[in-house]
Amino acid sequence: MDFFELINKRYSVRSYLPDEVEDEKIRKILEVARLAPTACNLQAFKIVVAKTEGRKEQLNRIYSRTWFAEAPYMIAVCAVKGKGWVRSDQKSFADVDTAIIMDHIILAATALGLGTCWIGAFDPGAVIDVLNLDKDLEPIVLTPLGYPKGEQTPRRRKTLEELVIYR
Repeated sequence: MDFFELINKRYSVRSYLPDEVEDEKIRKILEVARLAPTACNLQAFKIVVAKTEGRKEQLNRIYSRTWFAEAPYMIAVCAVKGKGWVRSDQKSFADVDTAIIMDHIILAATALGLGTCWIGAFDPGAVIDVLNLDKDLEPIVLTPLGYPKGEQTPRRRKTLEELVIYR
């Protein structure tokens, strides 16, 4: 599948099969994340891969949608506090870097026939507690990871004219 086909194929999966994800696929996804660009190539992030089996109640504390814990895995991309690049106006690029990492994860998963859903509306304190994160890690974005149940639903997107400004 070429890049443009991959982009069109990706969607937010909100229903997962309980099927196990092969270790080789997880490894490929993590390798793609490792190769993602970060500001000044500081790679000030950590990826937490957590199995969901037997943790439904704990994961419900993080994000209360029932489908969130349906997938066999949940991935959290965390910034390492104080280690990322900071622009001269003190803008930290930690959020940008972790977003790039997650985008690579989501696209790699799609290419391998897996489903994901970008989650930003979670309880960070619950993530820290449930995943037993070190105090220097800040959870930025999460996704379930598993095989989609069902078909892709149509996506609504604004037109280019609504989104692009030419100067």
